Amino acid sequence: MKTRSVPAFLLRNPAAPAAWLLVACLSLVGQRASCAEATGNGNLGALGRMVNFSGRANVGTGLNVFLYGFVVGAGSPKTVLIRAVGPGLAAFGVSGVLAEPALTLYSGSQVIATNAGWGTAANLAELRSASQRSGAFAVNENSRDSALFVTLNPGPYTVQVSGANNTSGVALLEVYDLDAKDKVETDSDNLLSEGQKIFRDDTFGDEVFWGGQLRLHQAIAGEQLGGVGPGLSAQRALELGLKVDMDRVPPAVVTALRAGQVDLTKPQATIDLLKADAVVGIKVFTQGGQIQSMGITCALCHSTVDNAFTSGIGHRLDGWPNRDLNVGEIVALAPTVKPIADLLQLDENTVRAVLRSWGPGKYDAILDKDGKAFRPDGKSAATVLPAAFGLAGQHLHTYTGWGSVPYWNAYVAVTQMHGQGNFWDPRLRDATKFPVAARAGLFNVRSATDLVTSKLPALQLYQLSLMAPNPPASTFNAGAAGRGQAIFNGKAKCATCHVPPLYSEPGQALHKGSEIGIDEFQASRSPENGYRTTPLRGLFVRAKGGFYHDGRYPDLDSVVNHYKSVLGFDLSTAEQSDLVEFLKSL
Repeated sequence: MKTRSVPAFLLRNPAAPAAWLLVACLSLVGQRASCAEATGNGNLGALGRMVNFSGRANVGTGLNVFLYGFVVGAGSPKTVLIRAVGPGLAAFGVSGVLAEPALTLYSGSQVIATNAGWGTAANLAELRSASQRSGAFAVNENSRDSALFVTLNPGPYTVQVSGANNTSGVALLEVYDLDAKDKVETDSDNLLSEGQKIFRDDTFGDEVFWGGQLRLHQAIAGEQLGGVGPGLSAQRALELGLKVDMDRVPPAVVTALRAGQVDLTKPQATIDLLKADAVVGIKVFTQGGQIQSMGITCALCHSTVDNAFTSGIGHRLDGWPNRDLNVGEIVALAPTVKPIADLLQLDENTVRAVLRSWGPGKYDAILDKDGKAFRPDGKSAATVLPAAFGLAGQHLHTYTGWGSVPYWNAYVAVTQMHGQGNFWDPRLRDATKFPVAARAGLFNVRSATDLVTSKLPALQLYQLSLMAPNPPASTFNAGAAGRGQAIFNGKAKCATCHVPPLYSEPGQALHKGSEIGIDEFQASRSPENGYRTTPLRGLFVRAKGGFYHDGRYPDLDSVVNHYKSVLGFDLSTAEQSDLVEFLKSL
């Protein structure tokens, strides 16, 4: 049988942001092909999606075939279900149906898939599943109705419906987009994408503080590049724990780095990386090629890299706490810390000493509320940087239960990053517990321009999407971990509080220090006066800097030894080793 294929064709700029484009053509002997066009761009009113295209025609013999053309738009491949229904139409009262519809899918003039009788398809199981997912009406597998389940790269395609064995009659052609999403999915995806951008790149306007008041960018640039002092070399920046996202480094710079042609001992390399927006968590603002200001983002403390290129340079790992980052030392580089000194009613030298007492991987987010720089034992009151992953299902965000994810995001964005936004917490009016906050009015911060509040929903969703990473299989003994799980759930009593699979407690997961055998100092700095049952998944990421809120336990054996006396259980050496292997496997 000789047929004529009419391929799909583009009627607009292919770079236009259309998710799909359909050109449906019916080719009849002795007549022109009749075509209609439809496009979709994800903005289809309240529905917000296009699920399928369909058309019905009387298919004859010879050139009297039914042709549909469509284009998969630029971007990712698209999975589609294509059906030619003839006998299946009889159930709907349609007469004169095409008894043996045959499907042929073309890419240009090349045949890429055919089917005549979907019950005979090699991928019948996939076809069944696809039909259910698409919501298509059911057809009998033993019928001669035809179907194709294919994943197509961007480009134009033509679907031809003809009658096998010279059959003719009415046929329905359907093309289902199995990647189509409903409005909820689309909105969620958009919010998630927005949240990632906020987490990685939004300063909330905090450059007014870090650049405008502390002038930290001047200390980074150094005198020779328009700043002050010696400047911050790239080598020293990496030593201080700043990370470089290699996916943002210009290819020419990557090549130069590999060839050893970049002098990492000079501030110029730092400036070049900052201008390329490749330093994780720091944004610079330039004018005339010179850095005029800088700000910080959530990613500064709560992202790191996988060191794929070299130590400190690699692919970004959002949600991982940067336990190498020496926040205090970096802030102490600023030409002035007077705004902080004025708030705390201290001199600048004392403030710098406090900042430098924190050390790598630690930060004190309560200092500007209660003014307590040191613990009763004389050690820094700073806590280890927490993970921002694995928070789905968790009620409380922080070690001492200040509040939920959006609460803490607002707290940090406004009072720690010094972004321009609004923040309200009447608990901070307590002048006995929070003398600095009460005096400075930090319980009710109002900004003429709010660059924070509108971003909290997207930021929360993105953080909740960050799953705790699985440890590499080489980092624990799987057999021992299996035995250790039984000890975790039983003899060691760990699961009493760290309830699987959350490995925290559903509900108000707070305990007094006396319940877990430690001092009350850090808990007493919180409005809730308790310690959160910290979720355990991804423990391997948090090993550096120690365990517990202040890193007081250097390893997991130390944690187990502590709880043996607190909870009153005993383990053999082998049992304790198995339990530790299980904790490492989480």
